[in-house]
Amino acid sequence: MNEQEKFEKLFRKYPHPVTPFSQKPHLSRRHFMNIAGAGVTMSWLAGKLPAAPVITTTPVQMQNKAQNVIYILLAGAPSHTDTFDYKDLSGTTPTSFGPDTVNGVMFPTGLMPKLAGMMNQFAIVRSMQAWALVHSLAQTWTQIGRNPAGVLGNVSPNIGSVVAIEKNANRTPSQVFPTFVALNSDGAAGPGYFPASYAPFKVDPTNTGLKNTTNPDGQTRFNGRWDFLHHLDDPLRVNSPYGTPLEDYDQFYTAANGMMYNPTVTKAFSYAAADSTAYGSTSFGNACVLAKQILASNQGTRYIEITLGGWDMHVNIYAQNQLPTLAKTLDNGLSQLIADLKSEGLLDSTLIVMAGEFGRTVGKLTGAAGRDHLPQQFAFFAGAGVTGGKVIGSTDPTGANTVDYGWSRQRIIKPEDIEATIYSAMGINWTTVRYDDPLGRGFYYVPNSDQDIYGPINELWQ
Repeated sequence: MNEQEKFEKLFRKYPHPVTPFSQKPHLSRRHFMNIAGAGVTMSWLAGKLPAAPVITTTPVQMQNKAQNVIYILLAGAPSHTDTFDYKDLSGTTPTSFGPDTVNGVMFPTGLMPKLAGMMNQFAIVRSMQAWALVHSLAQTWTQIGRNPAGVLGNVSPNIGSVVAIEKNANRTPSQVFPTFVALNSDGAAGPGYFPASYAPFKVDPTNTGLKNTTNPDGQTRFNGRWDFLHHLDDPLRVNSPYGTPLEDYDQFYTAANGMMYNPTVTKAFSYAAADSTAYGSTSFGNACVLAKQILASNQGTRYIEITLGGWDMHVNIYAQNQLPTLAKTLDNGLSQLIADLKSEGLLDSTLIVMAGEFGRTVGKLTGAAGRDHLPQQFAFFAGAGVTGGKVIGSTDPTGANTVDYGWSRQRIIKPEDIEATIYSAMGINWTTVRYDDPLGRGFYYVPNSDQDIYGPINELWQ
């Protein structure tokens, strides 16, 4: 059985689901900081994983070029043929989009002029297709790298949570930030069956920084309460006779306390007006500012998820407040993020990945002057040694279907391949199988790794 046949067999085994998927629990900023500020217990906290779970892997060659990942989810599914797989169809797209060939790539230079000016800094995958066309389900699929409605789907962790648990051993005692931070991402998938300490730390950027990192009664009074708490509770929370759940409470208290009255926290999670302006003065731009500052602080964060929603444009897609405005928001924030990471020496160690959950219909607009759902889509990669100016795969003249795969596996690229690419870039073996899942079935970092169904897009680095 060749690879394409194995791929099609897997597709038949796990067909497209049609029901939405509810988001998993997460560690919110309020939950996290209230532990230190008010001593609120978290009865929902999951127990720890076994100290030494059984893990199997297959020897593979990993890229291992990234220390950090910034994953940008374009929620709502952007039109690929109006953006990163541009098709110049006369009479369909506005002339203001300014289509032009840049470094041999057709690109809407009028729509995203700043990114057009740095085409040599990023790569585009055009031979990608989604499995499903339901927003909530497909958005979760991109974040957990598997069918949310399939076996173990409802307990599968976010890719960021996998990175967090894999990189936990590399943290130093002085690093106080969560390993996984989610900005403007209230809908980010959670840690699945992993402990809540590997959940996304969800923050909406504000210029004043994190709330609840000081106490109304002052630091001296807070420190006294902290010491008294330990005096009373340590016999129950440290090496607890009640087991790991209460020991987990202690870890959360300690982690939250490390962020109290911490100038590094204030500096990383707040921003100046000038920085906000440079990134476009938008919520997305502000999230990009924080992403850069959080990584620059080197406080243990290794995976950052940013969500930019609003791309579900079934009606009046070319109205000024629709695609043109949202594309400008993306253009300003992402281009400045790439430029600043490069100038501060962080781009070579940071992989930027960007994608929506699927694409949109091509050619002429619908009767409502919009575009509906379509599996064909794009993915964007930059940093961590990715070859800039590269385009992998191509579509037909309308953009409806892939005509050239552009990579060694000679098939359509799927979200699971994007997941494997992230793990490979981070030096994480994507074939890992953990046998600590609640059903005892074995949790694959990338589904069916033992069958070599999915794998990283190594051509990004060639």
